[in-house]
Amino acid sequence: MSLLLLLVVLTFSKCKKGSDAANPENPLTQTETNLAATSTTSGVKSLETFTIASDGGFAYKIYDVPGTGDSGSQPTISTLKVFENGKELGPAHSNHAEIRSLGKGRYSHWLNSLYISASDNSDPRTNGRKYTYSLDGSTSSVVTPPVTNPIVPPVTAPVESGAIIGYAMVDGKTTGGTGGQTIVVTSYAALKSAVSSNTAAIIKVSGKITGTGFVSVGSNKTILGEKGSSLEGVGLLMYGTSNVIIRNMTIRNVVTYSNIVIKEGAHHVWVDHCDLSSDRNHGWDYYDGLLDVGNRADYVTLSYNRLHDNHIPMLIGFGDNNTNDIGKLRVTVYKNYFYNVSERQPCTRFGYMHVFNNYMQNGSGYGIGVTMGATVRTDNNYFENQQYPIYTEFNAKPGFVSGASTNIYKGSGANKISTAASTWVPTYEYKSELIPAANVPAVVMANAGATLTL
Repeated sequence: MSLLLLLVVLTFSKCKKGSDAANPENPLTQTETNLAATSTTSGVKSLETFTIASDGGFAYKIYDVPGTGDSGSQPTISTLKVFENGKELGPAHSNHAEIRSLGKGRYSHWLNSLYISASDNSDPRTNGRKYTYSLDGSTSSVVTPPVTNPIVPPVTAPVESGAIIGYAMVDGKTTGGTGGQTIVVTSYAALKSAVSSNTAAIIKVSGKITGTGFVSVGSNKTILGEKGSSLEGVGLLMYGTSNVIIRNMTIRNVVTYSNIVIKEGAHHVWVDHCDLSSDRNHGWDYYDGLLDVGNRADYVTLSYNRLHDNHIPMLIGFGDNNTNDIGKLRVTVYKNYFYNVSERQPCTRFGYMHVFNNYMQNGSGYGIGVTMGATVRTDNNYFENQQYPIYTEFNAKPGFVSGASTNIYKGSGANKISTAASTWVPTYEYKSELIPAANVPAVVMANAGATLTL
């Protein structure tokens, strides 16, 4: 079991699916958070979730801590050190009553539990600080958990002009409704009927379609938005289906669900040149995200989309406990434009994600979140006015990042990457599409969104 990372900064929401089309999840309460300690005893370890609970007053108790704890016969045998944002707390071996009544960083490693207090007696579960520990006297705050070997996709043919790039064309192809009937829809009922079967079809959306909830999209579909068309309040759901293309769609203000959700083993999906938005006037809980991928979904490409006016626009991996996502969630994210958002540009767990040539502008929190052992390659992205462009140190575990030095960080804070640099790169061909990071804002703003003439 592993030890403790106490939740992230309150200004950042936990990278967790608040609700989705099939199985809404309740928000994590602040009364109890899960924590655990790694069994490895060398070096400084990040605090990962398993179990933490209030022990009264200023004291908080963490269970299942490794190493030899103090006891009645050996009251100072523990070698455990605790750090808050890299600064050692103390005194260690404190009396438990004093931890509760006085706090101020006092802690005690007693038997197999750890009793701690924050340096200013705030709640360590919600104060946004990073807590680490060591058992061997280490004091370095750099966390370097082992990197698992990446899943390497097969090499594909060179990219053709205008072709789909990335994972939607790996281990199969995404062709959508090619060869099927073309259907023009102008109403909610017509759209719902046209996309419901698994028969190949090309559906063109014309005019403004208004409704609530979501429309379930069957396999072998291409959904194209004609000029000036939009879905108002209606989301698109790929639930276990495959071979779907969604292009040039404008989708706004979907309440309860994300505008587009790809989940439950859905695979080979391409979302391209869409305009997805809500607003940030209703608070974090009113709308969900804009474009979400999770629950064993795989082989997805998200390109040239505008995601804006939303707190949590793109999430890949819905929960820390969804370990069945390991080996899946292979997603390519390129030339998307994120603006007027808070975080998740995108945030990911578990999978292998390639993020290149995206423009992240004026996000109030973190840009790319990389957690739960996910592996992310970044190439030539442009971060502008982001507090933390790339952030690994939240949720239960950090993830791994390669290519961070290829990006431009304008008016942004430093990355918060707590793991050693990964060497992973995707093996499909994408270099013919890659442009210099300095050119990204102009190219992406001119081309992303529902700009196609179809």
